Amino acid sequence: MTETESFAYDVVVIGGGPVGENVADRTRAAGLSTAVVESELVGGECSYWACMPSKALLRPVIARADARRLPGLSGLVAGDLDAAAVLARRDAFTSHWEDDGQVAWLDGIGADLYRGRGRLAGPRTVAVTDADGVVRTLTAGHAVAVCTGSRALLPKLPGVADVKPWTSREATSSAVVPGRLIVVGGGVVGVEMATAWQALGSQVTVLVRGGGLLDRMEPFAGELVTEALTEAGAQVRTGTSVTSVVRENGTVLATTDAGDTIEADEILFATGRAPRTDDLGLENVGLEPGSWLAVDDSLRVEGSEWLYAVGDVNHRALLTHQGKYQARIAGAAIAARAQGVPLLESDPWGAHAATADHGAVPQVVFTDPEAAAVGMSLAEAERAGHRVRAVDVALGSVAGASLYADGYRGRARMVVDLDAEILRGVTFVGPGVGELIHSATIAVAGEVPVSRLWHAVPSYPTISEVWLRLLEAYRG
Repeated sequence: MTETESFAYDVVVIGGGPVGENVADRTRAAGLSTAVVESELVGGECSYWACMPSKALLRPVIARADARRLPGLSGLVAGDLDAAAVLARRDAFTSHWEDDGQVAWLDGIGADLYRGRGRLAGPRTVAVTDADGVVRTLTAGHAVAVCTGSRALLPKLPGVADVKPWTSREATSSAVVPGRLIVVGGGVVGVEMATAWQALGSQVTVLVRGGGLLDRMEPFAGELVTEALTEAGAQVRTGTSVTSVVRENGTVLATTDAGDTIEADEILFATGRAPRTDDLGLENVGLEPGSWLAVDDSLRVEGSEWLYAVGDVNHRALLTHQGKYQARIAGAAIAARAQGVPLLESDPWGAHAATADHGAVPQVVFTDPEAAAVGMSLAEAERAGHRVRAVDVALGSVAGASLYADGYRGRARMVVDLDAEILRGVTFVGPGVGELIHSATIAVAGEVPVSRLWHAVPSYPTISEVWLRLLEAYRG
């Protein structure tokens, strides 16, 4: 191992995914010299093993489902999907797992890229070990931002290591369609991948330890998605845990707590995430290796003056778009502190506070039907001590939904704070609702009074008219 000279920067970013890229973009825009350290591909999990490939797999599935609900089209799309074409399009969206374009973007903003494993070697110091074992030391005059994200968490089951199970990475990058697939977990990754691979030709069995799918959303979201998966031919088994798993002659055998054995060609564990901090050198700055990093609203690690943790690694909201939002806030805070500008700490919705993390986080689940939510569910709002009322409307009753698809099934809910007269949360479930959620995000993040929402007139005939129906139901 050969050590070379040190390189000095204002900011060092560990992790070149979308979060790290956005931190670098904001600090460079503020005139701060910035280095980005990446051990795999610039563009990170989202670009190659998560958001982009999964949605590329799902888009043809959703488009076919929509077409099958329309006379004049339904008969033309009755056959199977062209799996090879779908996988090829997925490969194109991942740039065939090459990062030249993303590297060029980094070059374009004037950030320096260091390929290798970055570890904290002490305060404001990052040691980068490249593939040849060469170590380069980077010092940060103002900040080090940890943007290393999270990894799939496998359960501690007998035989799991020998099975070589799928995680989210294999599920989004597989070059072949398995004949039979077991999906363990009923969260977002589980239901999206069950939807995609069932439509591409797999016989999917979903095993959920709890009582239903998507248990962090309103209960009706999981219920509607379960109905659709079942109608598509998948099996969904709730209240079921896997107790052991083996692979014999290429076949996966999963034993459940009920004592039965399920056979499959592959098994996907979508059972949680862990922070990528186990080999980050946290012990060299007084922190626990492998831990989530607690931060304040400017994304600075608690107890530190120079260390920031942005994106999944801080465990606030494990979503790419929320991590990018945090990156914009962190970049602004780093720049302000570097320039001696007071942070707008008195303004919770100001340029230096990631306030949306606490009550205005949007998410879309790209199943059929889609499930989209922002803010708190009814149960979450009640647990938080708010005096609230849930208002529900059947989405199929809206003219725009009837035009969108025959037999449209869906539901909308807004959770109204009865004291503040604002919305604490909104959930939509139904075809096409992913493009509807941003209006709800604006209402929740902007704390728009219900009385003012009454004057936000939805265009007719669109699915957005559900807003009028929700407000009418609330007013009575």
